[in-house]
Amino acid sequence: MNNNITSLIDHTLLKANAAESEIVTLAAEAKKYSFASVCVNPVWVKEAAELLKDAPEVKVCTVIGFPLGASTSEVKAFETSNAIENGADEVDMVINIGALKDKNYELVEHDIKAVTDAAKNKALVKVIIETALLTEEEKIKACELAVKAGADFVKTSTGFSTGGATAEDIALMRKTVGPDIGVKASGGVRGLEDAKKMVQAGATRIGASSGVSIAKGEISSSDY
Repeated sequence: MNNNITSLIDHTLLKANAAESEIVTLAAEAKKYSFASVCVNPVWVKEAAELLKDAPEVKVCTVIGFPLGASTSEVKAFETSNAIENGADEVDMVINIGALKDKNYELVEHDIKAVTDAAKNKALVKVIIETALLTEEEKIKACELAVKAGADFVKTSTGFSTGGATAEDIALMRKTVGPDIGVKASGGVRGLEDAKKMVQAGATRIGASSGVSIAKGEISSSDY
């Protein structure tokens, strides 16, 4: 088993048709392989927390404003508070991508801060910037705004857009945020070699539905 890598993995199941039995399996796999967390849609947070109550080292992660980032800041803040009440330890929120494109940086920062304020001292916040839709300048600005708004991590992708993580984007994000903020690679990390490339580029967390394949040194066909 690749312990150094598995301890960085957010074991992810975010598809719309996820069934309860799959959440049970996800939690069991996370415990078996000592993954960093399970990452599930908000509707499954309470169940995941119950399934992992005897494994406090495996955190419960969920997503906010997912996958478009187009809900209002107030809704994102409520979603965050509700997820934490249900047992979430970590929240991965999607930025207002359109506002970033419009250079409405005040709105983007306010949007992120609504979540970091709701999660303060209760849950870790990762900010999904959706790199596939951004220019290099926009990627840098998004990372800067996330840091300014008090985020704990910046994250490449939802896994539901036009592309996922690349080593080049991870390196750029790491360079932008410095050594003290986490960087999460997600989307298209299908095997151990992919994961290793991301870590070498500066990733401190890997979001993948292929966590078991990565742990076994195999390749998964999953896109997330």
